[in-house]
Amino acid sequence: MSTTTTTSTTAGTSAALAAWAPRLLSVLRIVAALLFLEHGTQKLFGFPMRMGGAATGPAVFSLIWFAAVLELVGGALLALGLFTRPVAFLLSGEMAVAYFMSHAPRNFFPALNGGDAAILFCFVFLYLAAAGPGPWSLDATRTRTGMLGSRDALVR
Repeated sequence: MSTTTTTSTTAGTSAALAAWAPRLLSVLRIVAALLFLEHGTQKLFGFPMRMGGAATGPAVFSLIWFAAVLELVGGALLALGLFTRPVAFLLSGEMAVAYFMSHAPRNFFPALNGGDAAILFCFVFLYLAAAGPGPWSLDATRTRTGMLGSRDALVR
């Protein structure tokens, strides 16, 4: 195989992957949001039930209750791709606070303090706040048919 063939094959592969990047951003958003939403339903409704834990929810207006509501509502909004950037930024902050309030005092190492998921959610949400929702989202639909669509029609 010549160098030219190898280079063109690599370029073709890179182009194909680049074409899928926006769609995979949407997949990342949806999967992360559904996993995050599950934490909210677990805290508020006891579903799915925690191992060895009670099915009762937190006291209303407690810090855990607010976290659960953010996880439930924010997770649902992210899964739909609605208000993605501000919601993702808010949830990123929630996870940073959760890590430093709840996990970090237990142990320095995230694998030992149970905070590895909080760190990962924090940075995935921070990335979504910067990158946006991807094409498979209500935000993208609103952009195509909303105010930007009207502006584009005026330009033509």
